[in-house]
Amino acid sequence: MTVLQNLWLTETIRLREEHAGPLEDQEANRLARAAGGDLATRIHHRARWLAERDGLTEALRHWLQGARLALIALALIAIISGAGLGFAALGDGQAPVNVFWALGSLLGLNLILLISWALGLVFAGEQGATLGRLWLWLSEKLARDAKAAQLAPALLLLLQRHKLNRWALGVLVNGLWLLAMLSALVIVLMLMATRRYGFVWETTILGGGTFVAMTQALGALPALLGFSVPTVEMIRASGGDAALNIESARQAWAAWLVGVLLVYGLLPRLCLALLCLWRWRRGRATLRLDLNLPGYAQLRERLMPSSERLGVNDAAPAQLHPIENAVSAINSDGALLVAIELDDRPWPPKLPETVKSAGILDSRESRHKLLEQLSRFAPARLAIACDPRRSPDRGSLALIAELARSAGATRVWLLQAPPGEALDAERLGDWHTALQQLQLPFADCMPLNWLETGHD
Repeated sequence: MTVLQNLWLTETIRLREEHAGPLEDQEANRLARAAGGDLATRIHHRARWLAERDGLTEALRHWLQGARLALIALALIAIISGAGLGFAALGDGQAPVNVFWALGSLLGLNLILLISWALGLVFAGEQGATLGRLWLWLSEKLARDAKAAQLAPALLLLLQRHKLNRWALGVLVNGLWLLAMLSALVIVLMLMATRRYGFVWETTILGGGTFVAMTQALGALPALLGFSVPTVEMIRASGGDAALNIESARQAWAAWLVGVLLVYGLLPRLCLALLCLWRWRRGRATLRLDLNLPGYAQLRERLMPSSERLGVNDAAPAQLHPIENAVSAINSDGALLVAIELDDRPWPPKLPETVKSAGILDSRESRHKLLEQLSRFAPARLAIACDPRRSPDRGSLALIAELARSAGATRVWLLQAPPGEALDAERLGDWHTALQQLQLPFADCMPLNWLETGHD
């Protein structure tokens, strides 16, 4: 995942918490503290964990796929539009081509929008907003993920805060116009190579000298690149039908038209696209979290506390998330047995030396202490003993899930009822349903052989 994507997900999490309230983040904060680093690093670590848990990471992948498809669709539209400009400018070759009408068809709209883009860049900084919104809208539609709708506003806010939106949109706008002009140039060359065109200019109120001056002025820069410019005699002769059958005049006008299209249509868009791309990459390399934002500032005490606080301060999660172990077998070692809120039972049972007991978790302090220890020394195998006479409340299930994510492999031991008592079948069924939702294996006997050897 790139630096920009990390910042993007972090900003998305901040916006979610700003609009919907704080997320259940006890485990995310604990893992961020255990990972270490400065505040920004811990905020990123926390955001990545929450994004992975809540499906935002997958939504980002879908959004990026949709963005690529949207960009391909816009590129195809630009290519087809450029080809249409080329066909409209030259026609089918049956009638003479009015050189200045052809030039207006090829360059008119492009130059008008280029000037408006430049003015917007200087005065407003929001140039290309319409095309940018179209691209974002298409990206969201093609992503086909409801959670992807949260990503576009976060990206816009992130880029606007660092004034990078103008350069990102500049790359998009000028890149698409570059494709359109390149497509028009290719079509013009193909038509000129396969059809015979005659070129004329016509006027009612202007004199021939005006067209001579305009032609030479427009052809000055292309001439520096080797494109020929019609002579004064050719220009004046093209005011009537005399130059239509002169081979050298047709070739000179064709070269002049291609040169003007290249110099005033294609090259400016290429230079602007490269400029915007350079500014975008330069600005992207300096992207950082704004730690003064309220959403980040209030995380400082939780992620970098001035003094460690014991206990669980957050509410139980609103839903259960399947267990995805973040601990690999390489980073874990040993076996551990722990119990959750046992009342009148002797504990711990007799264990071999290879299996350690973490006692009974019956307070916030004991839970917090064990979780902090597991974040540093993760066991390869963890057995969690639970009393099925108690209801599987959300707090207990969230604790089981958090413990399971801190171990290489986990099994739940549902204790038998004491002699003379019977387990409530409905309550036991609730335990089975909840543990199946967490995708944790469970049994009604202690998995001693599994704790010792890793095999049943």
